[in-house]
Amino acid sequence: MTLRLFFHSDDLKANVEVLDCAPHENEFAVVLRATLFHPQGGGQPCDTGWIGDSQVLRVLQDPERIVHFVDKLVNPGMTRIQVDAQRRQFNTRMHSAGHLIGHFVQAMGWMPIKAHHWPGEGRVQFKPAESAQDVDAETIQYGLEQWIAHDLPRLTSLREGAREIGFGELPAYGCGGTHVRSLKDLGTVTISSLSHKKGTLSVHYHVD
Repeated sequence: MTLRLFFHSDDLKANVEVLDCAPHENEFAVVLRATLFHPQGGGQPCDTGWIGDSQVLRVLQDPERIVHFVDKLVNPGMTRIQVDAQRRQFNTRMHSAGHLIGHFVQAMGWMPIKAHHWPGEGRVQFKPAESAQDVDAETIQYGLEQWIAHDLPRLTSLREGAREIGFGELPAYGCGGTHVRSLKDLGTVTISSLSHKKGTLSVHYHVD
């Protein structure tokens, strides 16, 4: 199983071992012993970057390992990897913003069921609980701004072997994604719209 360095490290560069590199259509599929690259999943897009001088085009999760698809052959052995910092930062901010929206709307009686943290498509979806209150974009926006102003720190923990992410005293969510170190790093989060369909509330958002 590939060791997920991004579970406990915000580093974007590391020296790691290449275990395998095999042709795959017009690309090469690379397996590393350990990786900083977040694969696509959990509502978060994959990281891109470089393995040696080969460009990482996409990263996917197999059942037991993370596979990096690159443009050029990578030789087995130790090599340098580097994650694209700008893409990682944006994906991280989108994911953390989604968590905050989940916390705030859940406190108003709605249970989060699904989230999508992609550029231009950010949304968190909820089903009403018995105590569900009316929700509007302005209220969510104000609540997020208060938490960001207080610069709540990220807290990472393990519960029964599962990784959980929380901010300050907010409840932690089980999560395998990447997140800002503290909420000041989020910048501006904008609630763009709310929509209701078949009993599901969708909160649409973006970050600057």
